Amino acid sequence: MKNFALALCLLTFVLKAAAQQPADAEIRHVTIWSDGTRMAGHLYVPRDLKEGEKRPTVLFCAGTAGVKKGNGGLYARRFVKEGFVVLAFDYRGWGESDCKLTLPEPMPRADADGMVTVKARPVRWQMDMADQTLDIRCAISFLIGEPCVDAERIGLFGTSYGGGLVVWVAGNDPRVKCVVSQVPGMGGGRPQAAQKYANDLAVKQARGETEPVPIETGKLGGKMATYAQMRANPAKGLGYNAVEAASKITVPTMIIVAEKEELMSNAENGLRAFQALQKNGVKSEYHVLQGIGHYGVYKEKFEEATKLASDWFHLHLDANLKTP
Repeated sequence: MKNFALALCLLTFVLKAAAQQPADAEIRHVTIWSDGTRMAGHLYVPRDLKEGEKRPTVLFCAGTAGVKKGNGGLYARRFVKEGFVVLAFDYRGWGESDCKLTLPEPMPRADADGMVTVKARPVRWQMDMADQTLDIRCAISFLIGEPCVDAERIGLFGTSYGGGLVVWVAGNDPRVKCVVSQVPGMGGGRPQAAQKYANDLAVKQARGETEPVPIETGKLGGKMATYAQMRANPAKGLGYNAVEAASKITVPTMIIVAEKEELMSNAENGLRAFQALQKNGVKSEYHVLQGIGHYGVYKEKFEEATKLASDWFHLHLDANLKTP
């Protein structure tokens, strides 16, 4: 109940802050396509943008159950004040985005127009690293096509689960020019038994011996059980290792962690990634926010954490904009 009350308090705070319309930005509702599925996004464009001008841009990538109207709006409003263009979006199957479908019956033959009519079940609220890293890369592609975006100055900001996703993307997509990873969950420190479970689950899913996509199964446990709508699919995480991906990053990367992190081990996640960056001589910083747990970055340490992040983006995206 304590975790539920904390999550509810945080959600109320975030939605209240996000509901305030920014005076210094225009919010454009946009559609982003990811592997044939529509994702809903909000593009925050500074009102002082001049015709033909291209700005450095921050792409916000949410953590567990995060949406563009919640934490997305909170951070977008903060970064747009700095003069950045900001994109917040909902991963496929989260928030207002469309989702993939699973068919309980075999697919019928297509008609003369290449169309089929089926009964399908929506696949929503999946923690799916394979899909969501692709969603982020498609969001980058969308931004590159925006007239107000400088394609050579796109930075990623990811928090919690999203903090691991942005590290993986930055290690595998050269279009990313700067990264801030906040209280990141990267899957570091998982026991060998977890790998075996994921492999065994993949076999069962492929053979139809369990749900091919977790809907009735896959509920989060322990301290994450408050996210009752979410489903985890460890089989889709096979081959995904954000800590290892950090060793491939070449662009400036900042990692921010909470001193009293309760959801994971900092030493096995953010710190390990930072050590890989340092070993390879990548411009990087590691900040420990004192006195807070995981959710403190959204509350009492919000201003401190976002100041660190915005300064990093200013420095390495060469925004030449004044920080308030």
